[in-house]
Amino acid sequence: MGTRAGAGISYGDLGVDAFAKAAARAARPLGRRPADLALVFAGPANLEHAEEGLAAVRERLRPGALAGCGAQGVLGAGREIEAGGVCVWAAAFEVGEAEPFHAEALDTDDAVTVAGMPDLHGADAAILLADPFTFPAEPLLGALADEHPGVPVVGGIASAGPGPAALLCEEGPVAGGAVGAVLRGVELHPCVSQGARPVGPEMVVTGAEENVIHELASQPALERIKQAIGELDAHERALAGAGLLLGIVVDPNKPEYERGDFLVRGLVGVEEDTGALAVAAGVHVGQAVRMHVRDAASAHEDLLHALDREAESLEGPPAGALLFTCNGRGEGMFGVPDHDARAVAEAFANAPTGGFFCAGEIGPVGGRSFVHGFTATVAAFPA
Repeated sequence: MGTRAGAGISYGDLGVDAFAKAAARAARPLGRRPADLALVFAGPANLEHAEEGLAAVRERLRPGALAGCGAQGVLGAGREIEAGGVCVWAAAFEVGEAEPFHAEALDTDDAVTVAGMPDLHGADAAILLADPFTFPAEPLLGALADEHPGVPVVGGIASAGPGPAALLCEEGPVAGGAVGAVLRGVELHPCVSQGARPVGPEMVVTGAEENVIHELASQPALERIKQAIGELDAHERALAGAGLLLGIVVDPNKPEYERGDFLVRGLVGVEEDTGALAVAAGVHVGQAVRMHVRDAASAHEDLLHALDREAESLEGPPAGALLFTCNGRGEGMFGVPDHDARAVAEAFANAPTGGFFCAGEIGPVGGRSFVHGFTATVAAFPA
């Protein structure tokens, strides 16, 4: 019978009816099978009816695991609603299970600990939807990568603002923390497009401390970067001048580094007197880095490249997919509506896809999962 997935979106702020209509559309491809996993994303106006809306989702899908969050906007079926709406995505797996969770950050005497997160031992993947105000997503991802290397975590940061309905789970709307599901025995293919392209040469970090690079290729970091920018063509120099990014190799165990092997982060400070550069990520001596630039054309090219590579790795169109895209993308970046949703639909032969516009996107680079910005993260479920 295989894995089946369905996605439904409601375009208006219709309260309970928006949830019900989206759930009914998501249920059709599943036939009579209950959903093993249902994900719900809702715009701010619809969140006011989240409790009754979730009841409508449960009635139509009978999900074994249910999670969701508030969203600035939602997407599905090749369409993007950048403000409001409801999206329901559901899957019935041929094998395996989804274990739902609601995790919370607890202040202790000397640290912040996370309670309620299932053990990822033996897991194939996890879906994480986090509140930006109450949950330390980046530290948790780092700890999970250390404890369970190779287990991808995908998802996004809730983008509808703070409030009692920012996160959705089986017991209803919850005020904060993180929700999601751990997948066991379920195949998931993650795909991350960071919306940037590499330019210039690779350079090795020869002096660094925490997030500050002192030397690149045995030269003061700022001096070496200026040299590399000077070697770019006029168009690339203009893009670098508008906002230079740095790509950091996370997994050094490759003979060559390609697009997608770099964790792309911004430069957050320059020390003119010492020539040091501060990066929005930790770095260490021996890592390879490369300059990156971002514009609409680069983001479009990078997404198509990532999707083509993922489509080639799948044996036919997937049963369904999830798409978590940045709320800084959309028509504002690309100048046309539905850009990311349409690209995924075309790459995956219109497989049922659902997701939302995030305040930060979660996905793996180099075998470790991170919170990104201006990124489109895709999770494909093979048929």
